[in-house]
Amino acid sequence: MVLGAVLSPTSTNIAGWRHPNAVSNAGVSLKDMTRFAEEAEKAKFDFVFLADELCAPDASPGILSRDPVIYRFEPLTLTAALAAGTERIGLIVTQTTTYNEPYHVARKLASIDNLSEGRAGWNLVTSYVTAEAANFSTAKHASNVDRYARAEEFFEVTRGLWDSWDDDAFVLDKAEGRYFDPAGLHVLDHEGDSFSVRGPLNVVRPVQGRPVQVQAGSSPAGIALAAKYAEVVFTAQTTLENALAFTTELRERTVEAGRPAGDIRVLAGTMPIVGETMAEAQAKADELGALIHPEVGLARLSQLLGFDVSGMPLDSYLPDEIPETEAYKSRQALIVDLARREHLTIGELYPRVVGSYGHRTVIGTPELIADELQAWFEAGAVDGYIIAPAFLPDGLDDFSRLVIPELRRRGLFRDEYEGRTLRDHLRLAWPARGAGWDE
Repeated sequence: MVLGAVLSPTSTNIAGWRHPNAVSNAGVSLKDMTRFAEEAEKAKFDFVFLADELCAPDASPGILSRDPVIYRFEPLTLTAALAAGTERIGLIVTQTTTYNEPYHVARKLASIDNLSEGRAGWNLVTSYVTAEAANFSTAKHASNVDRYARAEEFFEVTRGLWDSWDDDAFVLDKAEGRYFDPAGLHVLDHEGDSFSVRGPLNVVRPVQGRPVQVQAGSSPAGIALAAKYAEVVFTAQTTLENALAFTTELRERTVEAGRPAGDIRVLAGTMPIVGETMAEAQAKADELGALIHPEVGLARLSQLLGFDVSGMPLDSYLPDEIPETEAYKSRQALIVDLARREHLTIGELYPRVVGSYGHRTVIGTPELIADELQAWFEAGAVDGYIIAPAFLPDGLDDFSRLVIPELRRRGLFRDEYEGRTLRDHLRLAWPARGAGWDE
């Protein structure tokens, strides 16, 4: 199975930074972040992942003062630094198509892929956080439909820029004084609805042909985009039934888009809380739950729902009708489904949701957690997991030390890397220049 690890500098669990063992200042410490990446590489994870948002949470200063995601490193800068501190592990970084330009993203990611010798991946997002608009001279956040239309053109331009050069274009012929073969240069000359980009990119073609393409949206528009372009898809499914339905639909849509169903690796976000015994694991989970301050828990739940629950009694339930959000569409649906399915009150719901940002939490011994991961994998619901430690370093250390050996014992995970690039790790094809284009 594929395994990636989230490197969240202030912990994935909203209260994880409060744990006595947490490295709570990791967001301002390259030494710590490099150590976490090296630990994941030592365990032979396929990749580490850096999430991103281009704003502080939209909340009052009082609530913000309790939320550790108020700060984070710019992820491309951090990824470049981590590339220098590691050798084999993949590096997947989030970049939005709503508040960026294709040339910038193409150039930066091509640079990182070349400097890391083929280990870069791009998590394409469309900025589901509406507050980002206020930081980019935009009066209103674009609709879900408009953001995804822009994202599709954005990716097409970026892919075209990565194909600016043949792989052997740079001949460096000192005797003849010719730096590159003119026949190996391809000018994009793109004119579209959102972008006008001439090219060429002034960076050599990426080692991987293009960085591995990752997508995380599970709304209808997100699935459509993933079916056309994605090679890895992150999803936040919390039940086997829903995970199977999601992956089945995605693979069907991928075939409809003219691609083989197996071209995409589907990874479910999972927060494992591991103990040597079940009692120890549950005690860890209870301790984390008790650290979530209700004020920030309700604010984060409101953000994910796109609906304010902060004034509702903790013993009340979600209303029967919740307005559809233009932000976290797929996450809203998953949370509402969880609340209805398990008949959870607001007070019971927010620790379940905000502790893992809506992802599935698995609590237990190494054997039990391996059982859970194996069941979804062997059922065909997922190709692997993106592991979100509750906090660092303990969450990553516990999984690497206790669960990965159990997965290896069952023949479900590698002992050593077999290749050097992220495409090698994920067993993804190397795209020839011009693949997918009509020239």
